[in-house]
Amino acid sequence: MQAIVKGSNEPGDLTLGEVARPSARSGNVLLEVAATGICGTDIHIYKGEYNVVPPVVIGHEVCGFICDTGEGVSNALIGKRVVSETFFSVCKVCNFCRNGKPNLCAQRKSIGTHVNGAMTSFVEVPAHGVHILPDWISSPAASLAEPLACITNGMADDNYLVGPGSDVLVIGPGAIGLLAAQVAQATGASVTVRGTPRDRARLDLAEKLGFAVQDGSAPIEEARFSAVVECSGSPYGVEDALKACGKRGHLVALGIIGKSATLSFDHVVFKELTVTSGFASNPRSWQRAMQLIADKKVDLEAMVSEVAPLRDWKRLFDKSMSAEGLKFVFDPRA
Repeated sequence: MQAIVKGSNEPGDLTLGEVARPSARSGNVLLEVAATGICGTDIHIYKGEYNVVPPVVIGHEVCGFICDTGEGVSNALIGKRVVSETFFSVCKVCNFCRNGKPNLCAQRKSIGTHVNGAMTSFVEVPAHGVHILPDWISSPAASLAEPLACITNGMADDNYLVGPGSDVLVIGPGAIGLLAAQVAQATGASVTVRGTPRDRARLDLAEKLGFAVQDGSAPIEEARFSAVVECSGSPYGVEDALKACGKRGHLVALGIIGKSATLSFDHVVFKELTVTSGFASNPRSWQRAMQLIADKKVDLEAMVSEVAPLRDWKRLFDKSMSAEGLKFVFDPRA
């Protein structure tokens, strides 16, 4: 079967090649992939800024139909349309695993980085990590459940300080930023989204979703916001976030810079800021994400810019990196 494969950790070593179709081993299911989104992490992998265990099929934002089950898994799942958590295996005995944070397990192996992922026709995933979808959501939109679960891990943890009356700034109007804005809005917060002039189309979508927007070419409003969610992965975005956060404010770092950066970190001390983050997802954040979808508190359909076959992989990656759209999704069946 065709697959988008990272051959090494060198920049640009990504190709459309042939790989063997997997089978469902004990405790696992096999998905026929209906949609796989391009994540910011996939772009970092493409650029050689995020290491994988090559050669590996990339892709982890997946929606698909269960077409086979391994030993110990009910055949009643066959035919169900699901989304999947990303962790293929963890140790299950470390403090992180035992306390609901398998995303921080030192032994974790994830689809798309450590084992073959979903930018192909079939992918094997653990049965315990799949979530059955409502009929009304499209498969391309459903593939955004995974980044939504990452957002709820970073933003909806017990120590998150956003709710009714909060004035929240989201920096970076990409897919993660607009998902974060919607999660903040769902709590009752007032949300502003900030982007650069090249993000104009994305800011237009932010306005359609009901958010105030800021052009990043204008000076940042210092110490205005009670919370800032940094989603750009840019050192300039993080610097603006530190400035924009008010006294006793909360900075949530969700963007990945991918390199060292010089920042005015004294803002954290002088304004007594709380800085938190979230890496990947965990079972609890998936429960929250699926509830937001079920309650129709987030609009995932509006975020899908284009669906295309695997053979268009280079064009879709280029468009993802050029900010021409928001979320680009592969349908291997096309």
